[in-house]
Amino acid sequence: MNDQYVQKISKDGYRSRSAYKLVEIDNKFKLFKKGQKVIDLGASPGGWSQVASQKGTDVFAIDIKPMNALQGVEFIQCGIINGLETLKEIFKDQKFDVILSDMAPETCGLKSADHIRIMLLCEAALNFAKHFLNNGGKFVVKIFQGESDKEFCNQLKKMFQTVKYFKPKSSRSESSEMYLVSLDFVDSDII
Repeated sequence: MNDQYVQKISKDGYRSRSAYKLVEIDNKFKLFKKGQKVIDLGASPGGWSQVASQKGTDVFAIDIKPMNALQGVEFIQCGIINGLETLKEIFKDQKFDVILSDMAPETCGLKSADHIRIMLLCEAALNFAKHFLNNGGKFVVKIFQGESDKEFCNQLKKMFQTVKYFKPKSSRSESSEMYLVSLDFVDSDII
């Protein structure tokens, strides 16, 4: 409760402390423009969807967990790993300008196991982005630093013009969480 961001949540009206992380990412990388179509993977409880919708974007929030309704956000309860085919049916040929993933696995406290678990989610988010991201689109994904994140970063560099590591100030300093911010997607059909 002494955390300054936890204290600010009710004052600013955000659903979660993680909203501040996306605010910082957007301030640095200018992710959002009014009228864009955005996907928020692992959206519950809705902090990132909230930030994106406040920027005037059309937001689709996806999570395996339920999420309370949020004005300006369409919620789809679906898993990303086993639900890709379902999501392809829902979205058909739609493309999106920004795909966000603040997904994190249930952690067990064993750093190497937690790293493997989040990298599986990162791969699933990237697979989703390959199908649904507009040419020139942006992709933000949470990672836990470890032995595989550099390899994943190199994979992103083959598909995006710019890929940067970013640790928001609102991220707890003791956390190994980091974000990979990827800009200017080159459609995989073109590669």
